Amino acid sequence: MVGAIDAIHDGAIDTSTTITGDEYFMGGHFPGAPVIPGAMVQEMTTQTVWILLAARFNPMQEFNTHDPFFNEYALGVLVRVKGAPFRGFARPIDTLNTQVELADQLGDIFEFRGRISLHGKVIMSNSFQLANVLSATFRGYTNTTSATLFRPV
Repeated sequence: MVGAIDAIHDGAIDTSTTITGDEYFMGGHFPGAPVIPGAMVQEMTTQTVWILLAARFNPMQEFNTHDPFFNEYALGVLVRVKGAPFRGFARPIDTLNTQVELADQLGDIFEFRGRISLHGKVIMSNSFQLANVLSATFRGYTNTTSATLFRPV
């Protein structure tokens, strides 16, 4: 859901995305008055942060986005959304600007604050946490339960 990386810094990233209306998630949302689903607007901030994590907070020397068995860690597993108030809607052909900045880090848990803007007006802001989790956890190779993997702050 990231169309372009507009800027990337040590703890912040700006991206932009134009929604065409042909995306799978637009089907039936809403017939005759299409708007981008709120969950997908939230997802734009998460996907934007994945780029920042891979570029600046990647614990691996090599990272392969095409082979999930290659990577020791799953980067940016969503563990908490603290808030995501919506203040407007976006429609097909709108270009959304996403700005996300690192607010705090505790080990492999990262807290971010994000904003989605349309024509210079913030339509959604959020605060959320992502964690870098050992990939083997998702493949069932450990005896660790998901409840003991991380403890969101």
